[in-house]
Amino acid sequence: MQESVQQRVILRLAVPVPLRRLFDYLPPEGLSPELLQPGQRLWVPFAGRKLVAVLLEIVQESPHTGLKPALGLVDSQVLFGHDSRKLLAWIADYYQAPLGEVYATALPVALRKGKPADHWAEQWLQLTIEGKGLPESALARAPKQQALLQVLLRDGKQSRTHLKTLGHNPTAIRALQDRGLVEWESGPTVPSPLPAAERAPVPELNSEQQQVLEAIDGSCFSASLLEGTTGSGKTEVYLRLIQQVLDSGRQALLLVPEIGLTPQTLRRITSRFPTRSIAALHSGLADGERAQSWLAAAGGQADIVIGTRSVIMTPLPRLGVVIVDEEHDASFKQQDGVRYSARDLAVVLGRNANVPVLLGSATPSLETLHNALSGRYQHLRMRHRAGDAKPPQIHVVPTLREPLEEGFSPQVLRHIGDTLMRGEQALVFINRRGFAPALSCDDCGWLADCPHCSSKLTMHRRQRQLRCHHCDYRRPLVDSCPQCHSHSISALGGGTERSEELLARRFGEYPVIRVDRDTTASKQALDKLLAPAREGKPCLLLGTQMLAKGHHLPRVTLVVIQDADGGLFSADFRAPERTGQLLEQVAGRAGRGSLSGRVLVQSRFPEHPLLQLLLEKGYGAFARQLLRDRAVAQLPPVNAMALLRAECEEPRWAEEFLHNARLFMQSLVPPSPQIQYLGPVPALLERKSGRFRFYLQVTAQSRAQLQPLLARVCAWAEGNKNRRLRWAVDMDAQELS
Repeated sequence: MQESVQQRVILRLAVPVPLRRLFDYLPPEGLSPELLQPGQRLWVPFAGRKLVAVLLEIVQESPHTGLKPALGLVDSQVLFGHDSRKLLAWIADYYQAPLGEVYATALPVALRKGKPADHWAEQWLQLTIEGKGLPESALARAPKQQALLQVLLRDGKQSRTHLKTLGHNPTAIRALQDRGLVEWESGPTVPSPLPAAERAPVPELNSEQQQVLEAIDGSCFSASLLEGTTGSGKTEVYLRLIQQVLDSGRQALLLVPEIGLTPQTLRRITSRFPTRSIAALHSGLADGERAQSWLAAAGGQADIVIGTRSVIMTPLPRLGVVIVDEEHDASFKQQDGVRYSARDLAVVLGRNANVPVLLGSATPSLETLHNALSGRYQHLRMRHRAGDAKPPQIHVVPTLREPLEEGFSPQVLRHIGDTLMRGEQALVFINRRGFAPALSCDDCGWLADCPHCSSKLTMHRRQRQLRCHHCDYRRPLVDSCPQCHSHSISALGGGTERSEELLARRFGEYPVIRVDRDTTASKQALDKLLAPAREGKPCLLLGTQMLAKGHHLPRVTLVVIQDADGGLFSADFRAPERTGQLLEQVAGRAGRGSLSGRVLVQSRFPEHPLLQLLLEKGYGAFARQLLRDRAVAQLPPVNAMALLRAECEEPRWAEEFLHNARLFMQSLVPPSPQIQYLGPVPALLERKSGRFRFYLQVTAQSRAQLQPLLARVCAWAEGNKNRRLRWAVDMDAQELS
């Protein structure tokens, strides 16, 4: 008779599979259990595959029989310490995600695939206890040894590679070793994303910046919103806060929303902290580079860690501060897999580590603003631009019934020409890439549709292609209608390519720099494209929202927003908020230097009350009105919301799954003023990549009411036998598309 309980050493592991439970294994054969610790990676057999799992617990009992042994240790190094495991467990619970998939998401690809951590090992020179007790002048009679001692006392441990760069010779190192003052330690290499620049001068703080810094207590947890107008000097506040953290021997974590912002952020940080170890983490890095940076951060060798969304899950043993720049940006929310919000996790991470968290934005998200106005977050403000810069003048240019040339009014084109003739720079914002968003037949009305998505194909004339910007389907550009064979084919609407052609034709003596996904696909492309603008030469910048945030271009004195109306009439309740943020961020690119700025906003509906409120009273009044509207509609952030999503090639299966899920949830918690259900309803983009997408919306007065219900429906949904149907819980969903 088989025993129901096994009395032996059992390994409880997080395996990267879509099941919301842990799995028990026996220790690898021939490996002493004393060598096993929580946080290590092991190879395990699972359903005929060999997977990398993470050891979470060592127990003596298992409710399962016939356990298999793990196949072996990936490496002996503990990658996830106690604090990191606590954060990842919280993520799995809150976002209703399988813990194994959370750990897989936290690891860079190379480590997820089982590459040993010591593959990138580097030798690090550090002070012994005796060395740490010496003053910097202790070895005055041995200048080379003293210089090396000073570096280690001032900047901490140094890699062998970096010591060579600094010119410290092996003789001085051996001499300090013989004295028992230094020792070598093995650890990961800290990559150098950009060459360190000369130390930049440190500007004096204005009174607003000084007040913000004084309000942040670096010795304990606090969550603060820094609402600073564009150009008010938020980055300088970040740098001062990082300096305080480094002086106390701890690590600083800085999150930025876009890969494109990383090079300029790195450039500014390396010029301020040229002797510090800086690790960058984002999807634009090669697998090896990203693994090196991750290990340097997790091992404590990196003093400053900069990255996009996924960096929030990186273990940081010496964490001293968490800073989220442009906290309102939608890219901080993961839209597939583990659907976490890096902005919200920053607050959880700071609370767990008992360190301050600073969320910065000129246009705060309604969630963060709601927390600040309700007293959960400290609300810090910087209302004035730094230095001599003045806020730009904003003017609305009505376009209804106006003769437009490729989407531009004559008045706007005249102002662009005047700006360039003065030797200044102009920026044109168009949030549509490609030549035209649709292609149509004038005779029969045919439209070029994507065969896999509920969307039109965008015309890219230079590549002579029609592309879907949702699934990346491509086909050659047609010269005649495939339906009636007419040659009367028209491009409808405008995009960045079409506008580039017009502007290059009208202002041919000046460079036209187009910035969108098509022109910035290669590594460092955005940085290279913007180089002429940073040099101050007269030029015309044209692009999508990649130009809207974070760029400091002091010679830009004119900003043109070609179409301000798109988000004001969307079915997505978040669209007006995003429109307001985008318009304010784009407008903030004008007049950031000593020259005054002007913003021209083209609109077919200049009298729209939200647009008028934004332009006349600013984003603060605009956002507060949206908060009042959300409260009336019982929508986030006033209420909590989650979506149960389902997608399938057969739409009725997805609808039926969600209908049954709603019946199941209503049997547990009937609809009431405290909890409400909506759906199933089609997503705003109903079909994508050949799969029909629906969602069930659940709102509640608090997350405490919502979370137990979501856990129950996940357990119910895991019994789904239709392998062609995919489902997911999206807690605090940001997209209805």
